[in-house]
Formats: sequence, C-alpha cells, structure tokens
Amino acid sequence: MAKQEVAAKKVKRPTALKRDLQNKKKRLNNKIYKSRFRTAVRSFQESLVKGDETLSKAKLDEVYSILDKCAKKGVFKLNKVSRTKSRLAARAAAKA
Repeated sequence: MAKQEVAAKKVKRPTALKRDLQNKKKRLNNKIYKSRFRTAVRSFQESLVKGDETLSKAKLDEVYSILDKCAKKGVFKLNKVSRTKSRLAARAAAKA
C-alpha cells in the first residue's frame, strides 16, 4: 500500500484573526446604531398617533440626528438616510 499523506489543517494567520476581531466589533456597533434608530422611529410614530405636534417635531429631530450619525459611521448608506428622512418628514407633514 502506498503511503497516504495526511493533509495538515490550515491554521488561521494572525491577520485573519485580527480581521475577525475587527468585524465582530464593527458588527456590534452597527447593531447598536440600528437598534437605536428603530427605537427612535417607533417613538416618533407613537408621537404622531398621539397628535402632539411639538413632541413629534422633537422626536423627528432625534431620528434625524441618529440617521446622520449612522451615515457618518457607515452603518447606512447616504441614499438610505436621505430616503428615510424624506419619508418621515412626509408623514409628519401629513399629520400636521
């Protein structure tokens, strides 16, 4: 019988491990920003239902701020941020 060579298990290089750590950290940050955004939008929609114009304006400003931060950090693309802002503003205008 011929000798069978045992294939050595491929070991991850230090650079690959570093990228893994960076990706995990980035994924966690993105998750935090997205969660904060969804919560702010939900809060804004609830203020629209209540009909309080000053509260909804404040909540809309909060959502805008979070969206701008998301665009700056690269969590959302700029086009998504602009589209979302436009739609939320249209909702606020329709209720006013």
